[in-house]
Amino acid sequence: QADLAESGGGWVQTGGSLILSCTASGAAAGSVCLGWFRQIPGEEREAVALLNTRGGSRYYGTFAAGRFTISQGTDKNTVSLQMNNLKPEDTAMYYCAAGQRCWFDARKYSNWGQGTQVTVSS
Repeated sequence: QADLAESGGGWVQTGGSLILSCTASGAAAGSVCLGWFRQIPGEEREAVALLNTRGGSRYYGTFAAGRFTISQGTDKNTVSLQMNNLKPEDTAMYYCAAGQRCWFDARKYSNWGQGTQVTVSS
């Protein structure tokens, strides 16, 4: 059983919305930081949104600010990513990550979900 279980994703038209959810368990439970990254084939994984589960601070990639919102569930091991006004360039595989700090560098995370595909058509 994966430590990070993702749900949501799918296909949407430009301007549409999607919600991604991630639940941490096992070794990922209690992580200080839960967040989302995305990756297009052949490119590096980039930070979308991160949340400090202790203090509630949120951090966003520049492309996400104003369109995406990360939030914590009543269960502090669950985070959701509300994505609005989606664009074709948002098409990517989205991964949930857990860490002991909120880093924008994907290389600093060792705990990853399996990913969920988001496709935005023009």
